[in-house]
Amino acid sequence: MGLIKAAKNAIGGTLHDQWKEAIRCEDLGNDILMKKKTTPTGVISNKSTIIVGPGQCAVIYDNGRVIDATAEEGNYVFDDSSTPSFFAGDFGPVFKEMWQRFTYNGQTAKQQAVFFFNTKEIINNNFGTQTPIMYADWLHSYMNEINGTLTPLSISIRCHGQYTFKIVNPALFMQEIAGMSETYTKADLVEGQMKSEILEVVQNLINELGSETNKVSPLDLPNKTDEIKQLMAEREFDTPIRERGIAIKSIAFKSVSLDEASQKKIDEYEIDANARRLRGQAVRDFGAGVKGAGENGGGFGGVMGINMMNQTSGGMFTGAMQSAFQDASTPVQQPVQQPASEPVQPAGDTWVCPQCNSTATGKFCGECGTKKPEDGKVCPKCGAPVQPGAKFCGECGEKLQ
Repeated sequence: MGLIKAAKNAIGGTLHDQWKEAIRCEDLGNDILMKKKTTPTGVISNKSTIIVGPGQCAVIYDNGRVIDATAEEGNYVFDDSSTPSFFAGDFGPVFKEMWQRFTYNGQTAKQQAVFFFNTKEIINNNFGTQTPIMYADWLHSYMNEINGTLTPLSISIRCHGQYTFKIVNPALFMQEIAGMSETYTKADLVEGQMKSEILEVVQNLINELGSETNKVSPLDLPNKTDEIKQLMAEREFDTPIRERGIAIKSIAFKSVSLDEASQKKIDEYEIDANARRLRGQAVRDFGAGVKGAGENGGGFGGVMGINMMNQTSGGMFTGAMQSAFQDASTPVQQPVQQPASEPVQPAGDTWVCPQCNSTATGKFCGECGTKKPEDGKVCPKCGAPVQPGAKFCGECGEKLQ
């Protein structure tokens, strides 16, 4: 028993009367994956015609065994005297394996049918992560002080999108999933085992895209369609699905969002990063200024400014200063501390104010308004006023004449 391809226009020609029955399947659309067709008696008469439409695969079953199949569009004559022809197109090896495993053994047929499979790419299948997925965000990485390597920020993301799939092995699909159903739909498949398998594929893709090799930013995932297709082809994340005769053709992320804790992590990272950039730029700018001052022979004023800035910044400029001084051709001289000078004895009618130590004339201090001591005597050593008749200075103990 087998199929013989009829002439292209034979269905409307003189051979029409030779066909006992015509078995065909309407367009399967995007929702029906497999549909069973047979005659009212359950037996396909010899010389009946079987019409295979675009994007369809027809498998002839006789008493539960495959006797022939075709995935090539056209009109075929069912001939019970011919051997299987396997006009298979892309499914040639698959059909031959099916025939070898389910050869009709000459038993009396109890039921004959044609199973039509939808071989088009099935589109518009939605997915969404029910719980957040851990993701390595290399855009926001930090230096690990223990081992000196960059470590990505660990965040959690939610995403949803769409995927497409296709039946690539009708035999496996029928044996593992559809069975002998009258009609098997996309909803029957997607809402079952495949739903969790798709989420597993998405998880594997996300982990790979966030790896140290790819370092894809989480919010940039929707723009990585080409990378996703390449990874799927290389890694075959859909292997469990292929074992059921189906292959995932494409996955597209429509949106990616961060959970509240992850958004807070990134906000804190950005704030800290801005502060680090400002501090680093200040050190670089100040170091460049110090180096320039050294090359131009800067003196005491520049060094005092450095000391002041170093104190106010908690020592932040120390490293920059050292580097600048090492590179400078003319080192900056450090100021030398001078010993305290002896107080100068006021001359003439001037006197030293006991409150603010300012040199004053007249009866009152011009700085703070303190009245001049009555006898006007002051210590020749420290300049402090002395009491009338005192033999020693009350401040420093100097003997008075």
